[in-house]
Amino acid sequence: MSDTVVVIGEALMDCVIGPSGEPLHEVPGGSPMNVAIGLGRLGLSTLLAARVGADARGATITSHVRDSGVALIEKSSGLDATSTATAHLSEDGSARYEFDLVWDLEPSMVQTTPYLHVHAGSIACTLEPGASAVLEIVKRSRAAGASISYDPNVRPHIMGSASEVMPQIEAMVGLAHLVKASDEDAAWLYPGVSLEEVAARWQTLGATLVVITRGAEGARLWWSDAELSLPSHATTVVDTIGAGDTVTAGLISALATRSLLGGAGAKRWETLSDNDLVDIVSFALRAAAITVSRAGADVPTLADMKGVI
Repeated sequence: MSDTVVVIGEALMDCVIGPSGEPLHEVPGGSPMNVAIGLGRLGLSTLLAARVGADARGATITSHVRDSGVALIEKSSGLDATSTATAHLSEDGSARYEFDLVWDLEPSMVQTTPYLHVHAGSIACTLEPGASAVLEIVKRSRAAGASISYDPNVRPHIMGSASEVMPQIEAMVGLAHLVKASDEDAAWLYPGVSLEEVAARWQTLGATLVVITRGAEGARLWWSDAELSLPSHATTVVDTIGAGDTVTAGLISALATRSLLGGAGAKRWETLSDNDLVDIVSFALRAAAITVSRAGADVPTLADMKGVI
């Protein structure tokens, strides 16, 4: 089995608009791409299955990804134009998004090599025609022995209603060993339902480990019959772009360092101790604290992490 982690999903250009409507900058983004960048910077062999245009923005994204040690699938460059997400920042640093996105991944674009781990998430798992390909690749990868993670990372402006995308989202949850989501994701998908009930539903569907982030309040996690709550790591927030993606990358990285990826590794998750899970999730939250202390989705490196207590 390969030791490579494959991340499947959109790579686009984040066009950031300030609170007063002023253009600030353009940076490569997209939830899955941010996760891939995070994994590469944290030292994992990472392949990104994304699609960009043969244009200046596509070239910028390709360079950015490769600079972080992440490889792209051979047929990554094929769109007429690179997709964009416009982030409108509020005074408190939170972001509201608008998308101009095409997602046309095909199953044949990702090789059938048995990979160690596959992560998929966000728009790529609900936007056709590529969403069906993502589901097929994830099914194929799990059957071949990979562990699977999934982050719904909902984007209502492009996904549609919760009822429309629920079958796709719950199909992905059912294939994932790890489901990471935010409390806002959970509230949008299951209005009026407690986080405990959401986590229980996802565990019933098949998830072994469920992590739900709560912004400044930290995260809650569920595995087997156990539950824990962890506080966030104190920092000065510049903006929250990429925070959740950093948590995802941090979780996968922390599992990798403990040889807990791959289907065989994931079978050991249910027997992890409280201390094991605290260490794993705390690492991810520390990484996210670094990201939110910097402008844009500037995910930390291993060197950055060594400087954080």
